[in-house]
Amino acid sequence: MNRPTVTAVMLAYGAEPWLVDAARAVLASTDVDIELIVVDNGCTGDGIDIVKGFPGVRVLRPEENTGYAGGCRVGAAEATGDWLAFVNSDAVVAPDALAKTVAVAAEPGVGAAMASIRLADAPELINTSGNPLHFTGLSWAGGNGEPASAHARRTRVPSLSGCCFVISRQLWQQLDGFAAEYFAYHEDTELSLRLWQRGLRLEYVPDAVVRHHYEFSRNNLKLYLVERNRLVTLLTAYEARTLVVLAPVLLLTEAAMLAAALAGGWTKQKVRGWGWLWRNRGWVRARRRQLQTERTVPDGVIAELMTARVAPSNVDSPPGMGVFNAVAAGYWALAKPLLRR
Repeated sequence: MNRPTVTAVMLAYGAEPWLVDAARAVLASTDVDIELIVVDNGCTGDGIDIVKGFPGVRVLRPEENTGYAGGCRVGAAEATGDWLAFVNSDAVVAPDALAKTVAVAAEPGVGAAMASIRLADAPELINTSGNPLHFTGLSWAGGNGEPASAHARRTRVPSLSGCCFVISRQLWQQLDGFAAEYFAYHEDTELSLRLWQRGLRLEYVPDAVVRHHYEFSRNNLKLYLVERNRLVTLLTAYEARTLVVLAPVLLLTEAAMLAAALAGGWTKQKVRGWGWLWRNRGWVRARRRQLQTERTVPDGVIAELMTARVAPSNVDSPPGMGVFNAVAAGYWALAKPLLRR
């Protein structure tokens, strides 16, 4: 049998202390024919000069920092493999991880598959086994800090983690990949919803192990992008009826986020996101038309994958989260039957 051909796409920005280890691990992958494309979005460390000398590596340098979404597009456009593996530059794949993930992604009805992302310093613990998706668009690393033994079964996941996942190059091209406008954050959530909306499953592969040098961080740019892109996803991926049904709790969520921004000192970033949506409303409308036209599965079906409880384990819950979760759960219990009609 011919081995699957895989193009791994990896982005480099800033110091990238794990880039060389991550690249070496990808190139050491077994049971696949592998090439690695590294997109240099502004790498300042020595690693980029080292990896460009590795056999099987191509380094691409866009004229500007294209972010995660744009960088993945740049790399995927130059791919030659039948399969695309998107691997973070601080993620070290086990030798058989990509082959096992490709094997699942190749099954009928599967749109994409993700590896078992472990904490690099404690690989017996999960970083994410798939990202939960709250019906308000919030998403987080599922299972973070939990024993990997508790996530040893293959499961479908609401949302992929962009840390390491595999999709066929043909399907990526049909979808036109990530929207570059996202820049970073939530593009994996949007892609996940689009695959579910096409009737395709997303699968977690528990024995495809990836050690991730994960560091949770917050900065003004991230806060701006996470909130802006959450709203972009809601406004473009949800059916109109869903937005109407959920309008009261979505407005409550906006008020809660604004309160959190005021308390946390990132009000400017929250308001800036609203401004971007207004200035780019033409693109938002066009994106919405595209996503609604291509879908075949209604929100009522996909709603079964979603949760009404915000419970990330990698951040402290802000004051009032218990009340928000109670209100959201009650509203969701009433809304789900309406979406299924």
